Amino acid sequence: MKNTKKKKKKMNPPLYLPHEVIIEILLRLPVKSLISFKCVCKSWFSLISDPHFANSHFQLASATQTQTRRIVYLVNHEPRSIDFEDSLDIVNNASVLRNLTFVRQEHFSDLVIKGSCRGFILLHCGSHIALWNPSTGFHKQIPLCSYSFGAHPDDLCGLGYDKLRDEYLVVLMCCYPRLGDVSSHLEFFSLTDNKWKEIEGTHFPYRNGSDKPIVGLFYNTAIHWSVVRHDLWMQVIVAFDLMERRLSNIPFPDDFDRMYVSHDCGLWVFGEFLSLWVIDYLKNNGTVEIWVMNEYTVQSSWTKTLVLPIHFIPSEFFFPLCSTKSGEIIGTDDACGLVRYDDKGMWLEYLFDSDERGGYEMAVYTESLLSLPEPGDGEQA
Repeated sequence: MKNTKKKKKKMNPPLYLPHEVIIEILLRLPVKSLISFKCVCKSWFSLISDPHFANSHFQLASATQTQTRRIVYLVNHEPRSIDFEDSLDIVNNASVLRNLTFVRQEHFSDLVIKGSCRGFILLHCGSHIALWNPSTGFHKQIPLCSYSFGAHPDDLCGLGYDKLRDEYLVVLMCCYPRLGDVSSHLEFFSLTDNKWKEIEGTHFPYRNGSDKPIVGLFYNTAIHWSVVRHDLWMQVIVAFDLMERRLSNIPFPDDFDRMYVSHDCGLWVFGEFLSLWVIDYLKNNGTVEIWVMNEYTVQSSWTKTLVLPIHFIPSEFFFPLCSTKSGEIIGTDDACGLVRYDDKGMWLEYLFDSDERGGYEMAVYTESLLSLPEPGDGEQA
């Protein structure tokens, strides 16, 4: 008699990966995927939430240039974000950032972007300032210094990271043009020490010559602003070095006309270099000149690399924000549009958000899992 019993199907043992291999795989994934993968299991949640993993992920992505960079901007005082490497379609591709719940509703109308660094955005909202990671929703409120913050458009502010001390700093320079002989006050806030420190005994003859806020540009080891030196009434570049804790001037190109109106001149990072842009309204119905400093702080290394036409932009205003991996230039006008040029300076497209924007402030940030150290931690979070 035949045996009618069915043989049990042999089950393959479950696939096993050593914990070290899993870590190496996860370290190479984008931030968006890792945030989703927190829900896979408790061990992955614990691993991805670990500050040391976040720091290792950020360092590896920086070294391999695989970081996702995004533009954050405001529409009706509501923050939105777009991956400019993927698509400039700000109508269909922009993400509304809902994790800004720590900002009180009455302060949304005063929301201003003041800087960015390592995935964090520096925000001024009403009488408060805050650091915010749009990728994770992590935020930290900064206590106000002894001087009013953001009460006047001349105030200069920025966010930077001192890698030598593993420390984030918020730098604030308040200017007082109503006091006759304009004076300034310089302080920085250490996220590690959780306190403000004043730099005394030095005269700072700088002010924002525009009626619009300036975003502090963190590059190399310093925060940079394009400002007016009021004693000479001349445009200058001033930098606060986070390692040396001091201000210095970076020279303009020799043949650069520094008497341009200040809000038509600014700083950005073009590729890997500190770069300067300036609008010339008289040349060819309006152009934007792009200057690149090929060797940091060396005046003779300034080179005019591109001249961008702007006559097709409705507002006839354009300032660059970033360049893509292929060398294309992305920037914004003074209304509600984003503009793209190719690496030769030829205009490619102009796109706008159909909603009315509550301000033209924009900043570029890098997606990260980073949080901030608690006072006295003495280690990177």
